[in-house]
Amino acid sequence: MAQPHDVPTAAQLVAAVREFLRDDVLPAVEGRVRFHTRVAINVLGMVEREIELGPDQAAEHAARLAELGVADDAELAAAVRAGRFDGDDALTEALVQAVRAKLEVADPGYLQRP
Repeated sequence: MAQPHDVPTAAQLVAAVREFLRDDVLPAVEGRVRFHTRVAINVLGMVEREIELGPDQAAEHAARLAELGVADDAELAAAVRAGRFDGDDALTEALVQAVRAKLEVADPGYLQRP
């Protein structure tokens, strides 16, 4: 598929900024600026992972919702509140997979912890 933009890609740009902050800025700052630099590094890592994983995760999530017979998260929430899925293992599995996808973006290291 042809891309409308040349290199560097958005993901490459985000990675470059994250690496700059990690390798050049972080060692040179202290205190509050150091803390905020670490936060920025983590946020950019999340953005990188969402760019990489997001499209596939969105398709997988839509497929899970369709299997449950709902159109979107709001309809799923309403169905859960209405008791439509009481005791349904398919709902539990869908929610586990949804949370796993969120963690793969937000903090993939969490999935490796015992």
